[in-house]
Order: sequence, then C-alpha cells, then structure tokens
Amino acid sequence: MTEIIKRNKALSVSPLKASQTIGAALAFLGFRRAIPMLHGSQGCTAFGKVFFVRHFREPIPLQTTAMDQVTTVMGSEESVVEGLKTIAEKNQPMLLGVPTTGLSETQGSDVRMALKMFRDKYPQFDTIPVVPVATPDYTGCLESGFAKAVEAIIKTTVPAAKEANTTPGQRHRQVNVLVGASLTPGDLEELKDIIESFGLRPVVIPDLSDSLDGHLGEDEFSPLTIGGTEVSEMLTLGDAKATLVIGSSLEKAADTLKQLTGVPDYRFDHLMGLQAMDSFINRLHRISEEPVPAKLERQRAQLQDAMLDSHFMLGMARFALAADPDHLVALSQMLAGVGAETVAAVAPINSPALQQVASETVKIGDLEDLEKMAKAGGAEILITNSHGTESAERLGIPLLRAGFPQYDFLGGYQKTWIGYRGSRQTLFDLANLMLTLEKGEISPYRSIYAQKTDFREVTDEHNSTATTRGLHH
Repeated sequence: MTEIIKRNKALSVSPLKASQTIGAALAFLGFRRAIPMLHGSQGCTAFGKVFFVRHFREPIPLQTTAMDQVTTVMGSEESVVEGLKTIAEKNQPMLLGVPTTGLSETQGSDVRMALKMFRDKYPQFDTIPVVPVATPDYTGCLESGFAKAVEAIIKTTVPAAKEANTTPGQRHRQVNVLVGASLTPGDLEELKDIIESFGLRPVVIPDLSDSLDGHLGEDEFSPLTIGGTEVSEMLTLGDAKATLVIGSSLEKAADTLKQLTGVPDYRFDHLMGLQAMDSFINRLHRISEEPVPAKLERQRAQLQDAMLDSHFMLGMARFALAADPDHLVALSQMLAGVGAETVAAVAPINSPALQQVASETVKIGDLEDLEKMAKAGGAEILITNSHGTESAERLGIPLLRAGFPQYDFLGGYQKTWIGYRGSRQTLFDLANLMLTLEKGEISPYRSIYAQKTDFREVTDEHNSTATTRGLHH
C-alpha cells in the first residue's frame, strides 16, 4: 500500500497547485455560450485569466463580481445580483457559473441567497441556468474544483428521470462521458474518436476539445465560449445507454448523475497505458455490441512495439512526478507498465486516489519537496507543469511538461496522452529524453585483458623504426 506523507511545513515553497476556483472556471468553459463569473476581487479573476491565456493561447471569457473593501465588509450579495443581471442582459449566455474565491468564502458570502435574490428581482432571466459552486482557493486544487463544478452543473441542469420522463437506453447509441481535469483538449478529441469508432455517440461533460482546442471561429470576437457541450444536451442524459467516467475525482459527480437518471455507469481511473486502454476498449465493445475496429487493433499492436523499442531506455529508469491526484495515478501506472520506477511522487492535496499511485510513498507538498525527493532518489527525468522548470535546471535533468499550466511551451494543451496512440507517443517522448542522457544504449565492450595502448604512440614507434631501417640501408 502506498504511504501518504502529509504536509509538515507552515508554508509552500514553489507551489505546485492551481486553485479550485481556476478548476471550476475551466469546467464551465467546456459548455457552449457559457461564462464563469468569479465571486471575488478583480485580482482573483485577472490572475486566473493570465494562466488560462498563457496556457491555451486563446481569449478566455471570464467575469468577476469585483469585490472591494466596502462589499467585503458590508456584504457582497448585491454584487452577485448585479453581476448576473449585467451578463444575462448583455450576452444572453446559455450557462452562467459562479465559483467562489478565498476572499468571498472568508467573508462569508451566501451565493445561494444572492441567486435567490436575482431570481426574485429579474424573473425574465429564469431560463438561464446559474450554477453556484463553493471553491475557496485555500483548500483543494484545480482537479477538485473542476470536479465540484461538474457535480454542481449536473445537479442544476439534469432533471430527475421521473420529471423528464427519460428511460435509460432509449437513445441506444448515446453514451454520457464524464471527464476529469487531467484530460487535455487533445485527449478529448482522441477519446471521442475512439468512442465514435464503435458507432456510439458521446456526450462529453465538459467538452474542452470543442471550446479550447485552438480554432478560429467565424466571429471576430465572442464574450462567451465558442464551443463545448450544448446545455440542452444535459436534458437527454437520462436516455443514454451508459455513462463512462474517466477519473476518480468525479466519483461524487458520477453518483449524482446515476441517482438522477438511473443510467448505469462504468468508471475508469485513467486511460494511459496498455492495461487501462484494454479495459476501456473491452467495455466499449460490450456496450456497443460491435467488434473492435481494425484501426484500434493496429494501434494496440503499435503501442506494444513501442514498448519493446523503448524498454532499453525506460526499463529501470527513475522518474520524479508532481501532479494532481488523478494525473499522478495515470502517469505513475503507465511508467510502471514499462518497468520504470517512480522515485518521487508529489501531489498538492490528499485524495483516496493516491492509494493507486505506483510508488512506495506520495508526498503532499510542493515543488521544493519534489526537488528534494528527486535528488535523494536519483531521478533521471522530471514530469510536472511549467513551474518545474527551475527545479529541473537545478537538478540537471530533463523536464517533460505535463498538466496545468504550461506557459513556456506552445501546444501543450493540445498534446494527446491517452489511448493507444497517446501512450505510444508519450513513451517515445520519454525514451528520447533518456537518450539525451546517453543512457539506454548498449556501451561498447572492452576486455579487461586488452592492452591500454595509445594509438598515436604505436604510430610514432612504427614511423621511427621505418626511418632507422632506411638509414641502415
């Protein structure tokens, strides 16, 4: 069993985590014509927007209630009401999210009461779903905030089966797909392609591959998201044949959806590596009652070949990982599958999922803890987000950027990690990094009995002998 080492410092040095508020905002950005309004100061929203823009290289729709000294002391509910009214009136969104920040949670703001005031005062906006979610940034991390937002969205937009008159399996080709924060837009594109290859229709919740995949829209500017899951699709989830849940962080959201709709669900910790993908493909085969497509069988064979090709480089290699719990489980188990060892594993928060990490210990901490553990364990490669750049430089080892944010690397948001193809490419990337260390290749054999003679000395001696013989003649 993995040992969880709890935090023992009074502060964070080189913080690893991104806040819950950012995670919740990211979940709302996966719906079409949606916008999150962060309940806090302008600085809270501006700081998060900077991270989003630098990571995705896209304009990000974010709003704020702009709490100041007066509203912080006297009460900020009116700011929420007026903020909702302004956005609803000007932009007519299909979904409005209200994640809280550390400031509003510390102040004790009652967002649900503010929402009731908004509904009473402006009934003309009753058709717009508004989703409040408590995500103080002094607890949790991006992953937990994302999961809380998905759960809150389901509670707000998915009607109970009796009310909506839905029946599981009525839409016999539809599958609901709940996805965690660790999946990139590139991962979601791959995931949808795999599901569609079985003749199924996935409804991805939330779908960042359609809203933050980096495409040019027809309009020059939109104050709302330009893609993502249609909010109207949430009304059909009860008719789906099955629900697929990717990531342990979504357990509560999955429980809520199953309770509301009665649709059977199938849960997967991650989709990285051969074993995890085999389990997922087998489940799709059973749900669809269709044979596994030939292209997936070929991709599986290609992954097996990549595992053989890279085993000289990755077998017994030593890695240091820092990521949110779901992502940490996925990375460590994929590395274990090719014979690599995780000598340092750090997560920003404790979670039941950490028991699945393929490492003897997991430290709840920051990048300083990762750096110390990596040095003590003789790590050869570091895997974490862009905040780990300085640590990798001090350790003198390569860094593979994974997770959020990636602000010094173009296209990191679009990298595909999951599936047979994504796993294959990840193995190649890691093996190539190992080759830069000049490890993994077989060194030339030199016999211990061979004379250690300098070639230049032999040549000089030969030339000298030839000259002497010439003089004698």
